Amino acid sequence: MFGNARYNYPEFKKTMLTKVVEEQFGDAPEPGDRAPDFELRTIDGDKIRLSDFRGQRNVILTFGSATCPLTASSINDLRDLYDDYIDDDVEFLFVYVREAHPGEDLPPHKNMADKLRAAEVLRNEEELEMPVLIDDLGGKVHRKYSGLPNPTFLIDRSGRIAYRQLATNPDDLRDAIDELLQRQNDRGVDHAVVHGGQSQSMPALKPMLYAHRALERGGQRSISNFRSELGIPGRMAVAGGRIARPVAEHPRTSIATAVAVAGVVGLGLWLGNELRRRRFARRPYDFPDYRRGSAYNDYEAVGI
Repeated sequence: MFGNARYNYPEFKKTMLTKVVEEQFGDAPEPGDRAPDFELRTIDGDKIRLSDFRGQRNVILTFGSATCPLTASSINDLRDLYDDYIDDDVEFLFVYVREAHPGEDLPPHKNMADKLRAAEVLRNEEELEMPVLIDDLGGKVHRKYSGLPNPTFLIDRSGRIAYRQLATNPDDLRDAIDELLQRQNDRGVDHAVVHGGQSQSMPALKPMLYAHRALERGGQRSISNFRSELGIPGRMAVAGGRIARPVAEHPRTSIATAVAVAGVVGLGLWLGNELRRRRFARRPYDFPDYRRGSAYNDYEAVGI
């Protein structure tokens, strides 16, 4: 469906944000669906097949890249989840995809060596212990699971989708894992749709606190492109992110948070209005209740 060049786009475009709002999960497997099987190699060269966990362990399947602000904002808490649940019949798999904000340091992937090097940057800088799998150049697995920049799927022991997130939210994911484990233990079942089935939320503020961290990995062209495409909000977010990063890493300080909030308010308003406009344009009976999910709320979409 997509050639490698189109999938590995040369630069970020503001229109990609609108596309996320419009398409959301797209053709990704829904809660209750069988998770598409795949076999990928890890950074270290080990082969992992999703179906090997069927009947044995639940799987947290997360997608992301080194230059993705959503990934940068969620990765620390995802690492905490890994530490907390790895011994509780839960396997964590991180699939490395295309660069969300390619630049001169981490350019669009032209070959698998490019993709492997970028994945190593993410693993080393974020100190990931969970397996990091390398998708192919055309994003075959990524596109089966929505093609979004940072979605997460909770796959139960039956190999079906128990819960999915438009963007990785470790707090909600923790609740979904707990609910799934409790149902499996209490009822002796492998499959259950939990926590309303899905979350369509995409946080606005936190990714902007981490945006500069992700963009720095891409290089100066990543930063310049982000500023150019998003205008004043993008420039303010990058500047605010530089100041606010210590707050994200050391939450007891608060002054820089106010700076970051000011930096993203314009972008948040635009994206929030766009998301609400498209939601309200839909009739309420267009989707089953489980697709809204208990975590369905008014977080603003923040993009790629």
